[in-house]
Amino acid sequence: MDAYESINKILVHLFNDIWGLEEKAVITEEFKDLTNNDMHIIEAVGLGDGNNMSTIAKKLGITVGSLTTSMNSLVNKKYAVRHRSEEDRRIVNIKLTEKGEKAYHHHANFHKKMVEAVVETLDEEEIPVLTKALDNLYQFFKTYNG
Repeated sequence: MDAYESINKILVHLFNDIWGLEEKAVITEEFKDLTNNDMHIIEAVGLGDGNNMSTIAKKLGITVGSLTTSMNSLVNKKYAVRHRSEEDRRIVNIKLTEKGEKAYHHHANFHKKMVEAVVETLDEEEIPVLTKALDNLYQFFKTYNG
């Protein structure tokens, strides 16, 4: 098998498996009321003072309208709270609750373990090469139009 075939095989398997594997690792008994999509929204809200709906939607590459439905669910499940900006009442800010922050850290821990599993087997000089290759792949997907 040549390098092209090997890379293609690895990428296809990664894309086919990663979503399901992440869901199995992240959606535990404690967080059984969440989906993978919910976890990524929680990640986009972030810690601290949170973000407004437009910023969160932009991070996720979706519309505010699409985000609203998912955010309603997260608010109803007590993972996040909404509050209007005092300066501009049209702006809705989202902040994670204590429960939401716990889910955030749980999800972040999975990502930390995933990165560590890759990096721990590399030599110091291999890490920038992997980083460059993954960034090139990211740029391809970001600009790919079919």
